[in-house]
Amino acid sequence: MISDEKLDRINELAKRQKTTGLTADEQDEQKDLREEYLQNFRTSFKQQIQNVSVVDENGNEVTPEKLRNAKGNRRSY
Repeated sequence: MISDEKLDRINELAKRQKTTGLTADEQDEQKDLREEYLQNFRTSFKQQIQNVSVVDENGNEVTPEKLRNAKGNRRSY
């Protein structure tokens, strides 16, 4: 998970970009921080999706096979 300090910095840079603009170094920093944030988000989201099971109104599991296979591959690590 990304730290609160890094999130604050992302927001600070975004606000400054809208008002006064960013230097080249700040633009690079912003790009790196955003990429780190997105990578963490994608990893977390993927883990959440892999924990989902779909059940129909009759109580039968109808989880798509692709998701069941992803769960099986995750457990083999």
